[in-house]
Amino acid sequence: MSRKRGLGKGLGALIPEEEIIDEVSNSKTVNLIGINKIKANSEQPRKSFDDEKIGELAKSIKEYGVIQPLVLKQNFDGTYTIVAGERRWRACKLAAIKEVPAVIMDLDDKSVLEVSLIENIQREDLNPIEEAIAYKKLLNDFDLTQEQLSERIGKSRTAISNIMRLLALDVRVQEYLMEGIISEGHGRAILGIEDLNKQYELAQMIIDKRLSVREIENIIKDFKTKKEEVEIEKNYEKNPHIKDLEGRLQNYFDTKVAITNKKDNKGKIEIQYYSLEDLDRLLELLHLTE
Repeated sequence: MSRKRGLGKGLGALIPEEEIIDEVSNSKTVNLIGINKIKANSEQPRKSFDDEKIGELAKSIKEYGVIQPLVLKQNFDGTYTIVAGERRWRACKLAAIKEVPAVIMDLDDKSVLEVSLIENIQREDLNPIEEAIAYKKLLNDFDLTQEQLSERIGKSRTAISNIMRLLALDVRVQEYLMEGIISEGHGRAILGIEDLNKQYELAQMIIDKRLSVREIENIIKDFKTKKEEVEIEKNYEKNPHIKDLEGRLQNYFDTKVAITNKKDNKGKIEIQYYSLEDLDRLLELLHLTE
C-alpha cells in the first residue's frame, strides 16, 4: 500500500534548495566531525526510518565512504545538530564510522526546520502523517495560511487540507498510516466515522480482510445509513392511528407486532413468532397454509 508522491515546487520555494547546495559547494571547509558529537534534530519531520534501507546505506558507506557531506548547525555546548543527512548519520553509526564529513551552516532554528523539510520531502517522501505534521508546523511557526502555503510549495490548498485532516484520526490508525500498513486513501475513508474506537476497528478490518478503499467506503456508507435509520425510528413518534392499528394486530395475531412508519409514509410490519408451531399458527390466520 505504499505510494510515491511529489510536492510540485517543493519547500525550496521557502528557502530555494539551490542556495543550500551552493553554500555547501562553495564552503571552503568540509570538516571531519566526531560521530558522537552529532545529534539528531528534535524537529526532524521524519519520525520513522526504514532499518533495511539504513542497513543498505551502511554497507555502501563502508565500501565507498560518505560521498555527500552532512549539513550541521553548531550548538553552544560544542555539539552539532543535523540539518540535513540524518539517514547518512544513522548509517555511519551502524557502520561504526567514527568521523563524518560535514559542512557547518549558520542557521536559526526556523531555517533548520525548513532545510530538514527540504531534505525529507524532496529527496525521500514522508509518510502522510509526517507530511501532515510538517505542514501543521509550517503553518503555525511561520504564521502562514493554507492558501499561502499552497502558493509557496505548489500544491493545492485542498490537497494540503486533506493531508492535515488525517491528524484527526485515532492515534492507533495514524500509526498504521505511518508504517504503511494502510493507505492514505483508507485513512481518508475512515475519517467518515467520528468515533475513534470505531475508526480503529475499521482499520483492523482493513488489515484482517485486506479490504480495498472502495470496499471500506461501502462498509462505512452502509454503517452510516443503518445508524441514520435507527435514529429516525428512535426519534419518530408514532401517530395515534398507527399505535391503534398496531394494538389491534397484536390482539388478532396474539403476538408482538411492530409497525414502522417513516416520514415518507413507507414502512414495514413485523410479526414475531417463537417456534415453528407458532409460525404455522400465524400462517393459518393469514390463510397461507396449503
